[in-house]
Amino acid sequence: MQPTELVADTICRTVELGVTITGAAIGEAFTHIECRPVVEDPMCPSCGHCGKLRDHVTRTLTDLPVVGHPTRLQVRLPRFVCEQDSCAVSVFRQRIDRVAAPKASTTRRTARWILHCLAVEKMSVSAVAKVLGVSWDVVNSLALSTVHNLVHAQPGHLDKVRVLGVDEHKWKHVRGQGDPSFVTVIVDLTPVIDGAGPARLLDMVAGRSAAALRTWLGARDQAFRDRVKIVSMDGFTGYHRAAKDVLPQARTVMDPFHVVHLAAEKLTVCRQRIQQVTLGHRGRSGDPLYGIKRVLLTRKVLRTDKQKARLEAVFADEQHIDVEVTEHLYQDLVAAYCDPDKRTGKLTMFKTLKRIKSGVPAELAELAQLGRSLWKRRKEILAYFDTGASNGPVEAINGRLEHLRGIALGFRNLDHYILRSLIHSGQLRERINAL
Repeated sequence: MQPTELVADTICRTVELGVTITGAAIGEAFTHIECRPVVEDPMCPSCGHCGKLRDHVTRTLTDLPVVGHPTRLQVRLPRFVCEQDSCAVSVFRQRIDRVAAPKASTTRRTARWILHCLAVEKMSVSAVAKVLGVSWDVVNSLALSTVHNLVHAQPGHLDKVRVLGVDEHKWKHVRGQGDPSFVTVIVDLTPVIDGAGPARLLDMVAGRSAAALRTWLGARDQAFRDRVKIVSMDGFTGYHRAAKDVLPQARTVMDPFHVVHLAAEKLTVCRQRIQQVTLGHRGRSGDPLYGIKRVLLTRKVLRTDKQKARLEAVFADEQHIDVEVTEHLYQDLVAAYCDPDKRTGKLTMFKTLKRIKSGVPAELAELAQLGRSLWKRRKEILAYFDTGASNGPVEAINGRLEHLRGIALGFRNLDHYILRSLIHSGQLRERINAL
């Protein structure tokens, strides 16, 4: 090998493909790199006998960009004649499986580079296609097929799943395009519970119903269903019903965020009702209850002296007693979750739920409704203190999926969206590096 070829092969890393550069040219749109196999292989792929050289052909492949410019590899391949009469192949060319798959138009390392750009660099398909000098469809199809092989085609990718997180996600905001606007997001929370790493997106299913989750769980094998011990979810009863039907041995957990959020909503509704009764209008600047709307939802230990004084001044008015009582119960729920001793926190939560399950005055309609709702789900609420499972990581993945939709300026095809979501949140980084 000449020194100039060695330098070129080192810069373009063509040696790892099993080819060496023999020339290069700059075209109007592409950088053309001419190369040939490092080792000539005349073995017939059908019969295994050595063939006789006939001629050479050139195979053009899209490769990684060089200095930001689209690149085309011009691989000069020898063609051989198989002289075995019993062989079905008469003429064959040397295989270069290390460089590219049969009949592929891109090199193998291009697929890894595309996934790296999409998953790690957070680039859009359009931006990647422009750098490679290919169409949007080529980049998208290559990314989707590669991810499918990395995730769904791997039989062991669900082997260690013991804790599931389930939530809904709105993936499109356009009506009348056939697919449901919501999907059911299924996340592996096992690494979070074990302290081994972040949560992993497993799959997304069209729709947000008990049937959607039941169908997905039913499609998994019995060994997977037996391994799942915990399912964390929000307050939607459909997911709870589906989990109980298909995974009777698993404990269902109602996520703390949704419990506190539900209590905060009732506190806000109570404040708005008293505000309307006492002042006859919605909240305005200068109104006492409107002025403390943020303070009401702040944990007691985080309130400043000024905020405490404002709250005491408002609660001094007997007309605001409903808001004060509801705020106390809201703070009790928050305090139970924040207790460092999970056993004490569980006991506090149970006493709080029992206190508001019945016997609440009719005037406190919001608190009475909250008590009935939470008491029905008390087993799932209390299960959090035993398992520690939370849907917080699932909400974080939902946030990343919103970012994905922003990068792509929306999606129209649900299958593409699901696979693109796996690229962004399916923990593919190690698998991408192994391609």
